[in-house]
Amino acid sequence: MFNQAAQELTTVRDLLRFAVSRFNDAGLFFGHGSDNAHDEAAYLILHTLNLPLDTLEPYLDAKLLQSEKEEVLSIIERRAVEHIPAAYLTHQAWQGEFDFYVDERVIVPRSFIYELLGDGIRPWIEHDELVHRALDLCTGSGCLAIQMAHHYPDAQIDAVDLSLDALEVAAINIEDYGLEDRISLVHTDLFEGLDETYDLIVSNPPYVDAESVEALPDEYLHEPELALGSGEDGLDATRQIILQAAKYLNPKGILLVEIGHNREVLEAAYPELPFTWLETSGGDGFVFLLTREQLLGEE
Repeated sequence: MFNQAAQELTTVRDLLRFAVSRFNDAGLFFGHGSDNAHDEAAYLILHTLNLPLDTLEPYLDAKLLQSEKEEVLSIIERRAVEHIPAAYLTHQAWQGEFDFYVDERVIVPRSFIYELLGDGIRPWIEHDELVHRALDLCTGSGCLAIQMAHHYPDAQIDAVDLSLDALEVAAINIEDYGLEDRISLVHTDLFEGLDETYDLIVSNPPYVDAESVEALPDEYLHEPELALGSGEDGLDATRQIILQAAKYLNPKGILLVEIGHNREVLEAAYPELPFTWLETSGGDGFVFLLTREQLLGEE
């Protein structure tokens, strides 16, 4: 079918229709950037043709060179047949106004935490200049560390990950944003070996429970397993963070952690902790905030 398409299709509109049909027929899962076949097809076509990602209409009836058609059809085929997330095919992922290099050494950035940096946690951090040191646990591609550097211009940031592969990707992004002097990459397991204290700690750790890992769509199987699952209930890493974070927070420092769909399990495990659940585009049950004093039972 793809060989036939290369011979008979001529325009961007033709390829867009063909891609949407193939994606729907393949039953693809959309959760790594777009949420439907049309938007994903448009993105892959525009990216491959080096066209503006937000401008489709003027090019719909443009005829393509044979080599351009073959390149577009190749990426459409890989997405449809291999169920590879689009971000791994283009090596690009977006969070808000920021774009990052990604490949299969890291999960595709999708943390809600980036929505909360700056104004989202203003009641707890009154002025951005008050953040002098910050920590990003399980940094992956370095996306949250980079956005922290943007929101907190006076902060020195440590970005920690257990995966050397992930840190290699993070280094690419940190260099792309010219932040080598402000973000330090640290290869360790959560807090192990750290000797600094911080005004802000954020973490998007692995949090998928074992049952859900077994049921993940094929697209997620391309992501590093280390970055997805975290024990039977998905909270192994989060427990360690809660247990140790107070030691690494300065007075009035705050901890911000994303935990997926595990709110009820977490609250049942720590009934004494006054979790603040922050509103995100996904709802108010995905990211919690705790202060150092709350972790220590002092307020």
